[in-house]
Amino acid sequence: MKNIPTPKISEILKQDFMSPQNISAYTLAKQTDLPASQIQEILQDHGRITTDVSARLGHFFNVSDKYFLNLQNDIDSRNTNTKF
Repeated sequence: MKNIPTPKISEILKQDFMSPQNISAYTLAKQTDLPASQIQEILQDHGRITTDVSARLGHFFNVSDKYFLNLQNDIDSRNTNTKF
């Protein structure tokens, strides 16, 4: 049975949220009052979604404050389970 690859939080953020609204990392950082470097780290798979980041992104994209944190936790769980 072939496993479906687990998406990355960066892919979801870029493809499902930023691209459809034509939002750059810089604009997202300004609008959410997060450092641009933190947004870039997340988009380059070097940063993680924290409770604060999730709440800010959730507010900006009009989803639950925990939406992005739950995605991060789900992805982490899938990646941990595939290693066994």
